Amino acid sequence: MTARMDKRFADLKAEGRPALITYFMGGDPDYETSLGIMKALPEAGADVIELGMPFSDPMADGPAIQLAGQRALKAGQTLARTLDLAREFRKQDQDTPIVLMGYYNPIYSMGVETFLDAALEAGIDGLIVVDLPPEMDDELCIPAVAKGINFIRLTTPTTDNNRLPRVLQNSSGFVYYVSMNGITGSALPDLSAIASSVNRIKAHTPLPVCVGFGVKTADHARAIGAAADGVVVGSAIVAQIAGSLTKDGKASPDTISAVSTLVRGLATGVRSARLVVAE
Repeated sequence: MTARMDKRFADLKAEGRPALITYFMGGDPDYETSLGIMKALPEAGADVIELGMPFSDPMADGPAIQLAGQRALKAGQTLARTLDLAREFRKQDQDTPIVLMGYYNPIYSMGVETFLDAALEAGIDGLIVVDLPPEMDDELCIPAVAKGINFIRLTTPTTDNNRLPRVLQNSSGFVYYVSMNGITGSALPDLSAIASSVNRIKAHTPLPVCVGFGVKTADHARAIGAAADGVVVGSAIVAQIAGSLTKDGKASPDTISAVSTLVRGLATGVRSARLVVAE
C-alpha cells in the first residue's frame, strides 16, 4: 500500500510541484453526498485525499470540522461506513492515495487488527491519528506499518529538535507540519516562518513535508507550496460543504459542485507554486 503514496509524491517531485491534500469528513452531510464529494476530488485537482473519521469528541478540531462530525454522526456515519466510502471510491480510482484521519477511540472500539485488515481491504494507504503520541507506537503505529499502511505524524512549531527524531522514528508516507499552535481552521499560518520550519524538519527525514491548518485560498496554497512538498486543506473545504447545505442541514444540488470549484482554485495555486525557489 505504501507504494501508492510513494509513487504519487515521486511523480509530483518529477513535475516540480507540491501535492494538494484535501480533507473532508466522511459522511458529511450524508453518505451518498460524501461519496460524491470524494469521487469529485481527484478530477478537481486533489493529489491525496484525507478522509475524516467522525468522532464525538474531536479535541484538535475547530468549529467547522466539529460540526461536520456532528452532521455525519447524526446521519448514521460509523467507522465501518467510512471504510465503505474508501471501498466504493476504489472501484473507480486505484491511484489516488487515501489517508484516514481522526482519533483512536473508534479504531480501538473496532479492534486494531480488525480495523487494519478492513482498512487494507478498503484501499487505505495511511493513517493520521492525532491523539496517539510516539510513546504509544506499539498500540497502532507499529502494527499498521507492519501491514503496509503508512503512519503519518503531526509536527508543530513547538516540536523542537530534541523531540523531532522521536516523532519521526516510525513515521512513513509524509510528515504533516501543523503550521500554527491551536485547533484546525482557527488562524492563518505565518507564511514567513514556514520555509525555515520545513527545512528544519527535512534535516531530520527524507519524507515529504506537507503543511496544513489555516490554508484557505489559492494564494495561501501557492505561498506554502513554494517551500513545502504538499499543502493540506481541510477546514475551508468543510466550510464550503456547510455553506452549500439547506436550512435544515441537508445536501443541496450545489454541494458537490461547490467543493469542486473550491478545490480547482486551490489546485491552481498549488500548480503555480515552485518547490525550488530561485536564490
